[in-house]
Amino acid sequence: MYDTGSTAFMLICTMLVLLMTPGLAFFYGGLSRRKNVVNTMMMVMAALGIVGVVWIICGWTFAYGGDGSIPFFGGFDQIGCLSAVQDMFVEAQDTTGDLVYPAIVNIGFQMAFAMITTAIITGAVAGRMKFGALALFLVLWVPLIYAPLAHMVWGGDGSLIGDMIGALDFAGGDVVHISSGVTGLVLCLLLGGRRGFGLMSYRAHNVPFVLLGAGLLWFGWFGFNAGSEFQADGVAALALLNTVAASAAASLCWVVIERVKVGKATLVGAATGLVAGLVVITPAAGFVEPWAALIMGVIVSPCCYFAISFLKRKIGYDDALDAFGCHSVGGVVGGILTGLFCVPELSWTDFGGLFYTGDPSLLGSQVLGILVTLVFVVVGGLVLGLIVKALFRGNIRVSEQDEAAGLDVSVHGESAYPAYLGLD
Repeated sequence: MYDTGSTAFMLICTMLVLLMTPGLAFFYGGLSRRKNVVNTMMMVMAALGIVGVVWIICGWTFAYGGDGSIPFFGGFDQIGCLSAVQDMFVEAQDTTGDLVYPAIVNIGFQMAFAMITTAIITGAVAGRMKFGALALFLVLWVPLIYAPLAHMVWGGDGSLIGDMIGALDFAGGDVVHISSGVTGLVLCLLLGGRRGFGLMSYRAHNVPFVLLGAGLLWFGWFGFNAGSEFQADGVAALALLNTVAASAAASLCWVVIERVKVGKATLVGAATGLVAGLVVITPAAGFVEPWAALIMGVIVSPCCYFAISFLKRKIGYDDALDAFGCHSVGGVVGGILTGLFCVPELSWTDFGGLFYTGDPSLLGSQVLGILVTLVFVVVGGLVLGLIVKALFRGNIRVSEQDEAAGLDVSVHGESAYPAYLGLD
């Protein structure tokens, strides 16, 4: 007999995480230029569609199939999720009481994770990448990069990062945020900067869209983090509380930084800080105390602010909507701080945080897990990017004319604001 409370909880959490991807479309759409808003939002929706298909066909089994004998890959035994219904019938005959909720719920829950992760990548290449090239890249990236990484971190016994290295990632610091942001960085380096990059200032064209998107992300993130406990219990409640605490602290800290640095507190900054706080607490949500979540939120904002406002300009990479600066930097900070503040009794391993135990073992595992993630994603993303570039005859970027005119009309034949253009 299933625990109906936990079953309902996991179904609700799945729907909350599914809401995050359309929320990201509004967040990215608001940050983009007026002439590219439809294209920016369409790239996010393309990620949603691609993952929904690929995950059923092979993504789920590559991540969570097999018998656990391969440290970096699931298996082929659940291709097409062909056994999902039969397994549900088998579970119904179980009388041990060990099943908290139907296992088929996991397929949808983890699909929602894959959707938002893949969609984050698109922010780095906004305004200049060919739609078809991006779609092909994502089709390859989900089964070949995301699914193996999910197995390495969350694949249970025998998994490379989660078991052998012993790194903790409660809800996706490595799997979701570092992987998506770094992949976006690789792609934007392959593409080169936008037209006028370094010579002109890019501003959010629709600030209310940014806040709407951030609000939907914030709401969905409670299912993202709390649902990663996989049952309705005290740890799920702790993860939810920590999510609120870290995001609030980070948003407030970002506003203070802006007020000191530029003399004005902005709504875009408050929303960006909110997202940075959500990112930093993701790997630690069920492992740390609320006071530590506040500290993590305060720490992450200056780190991401520095990456976005200084590092990007200094190095010269054009991460259009700051997927790397917010998600990868925030994910790395969160993973490291988990090694400091993890409550020993809540740890999935034999080690607690350095702050409690004085033992650096967990901190070392966290750093090593992050390094393995970075190497795997950088090498894999670069290889896939070069393959896609070769298939598109060495050019995955839109023409100069289309970029100048805007991708909404030139690529999609639509305009977000036709009245502004005098079309109605």
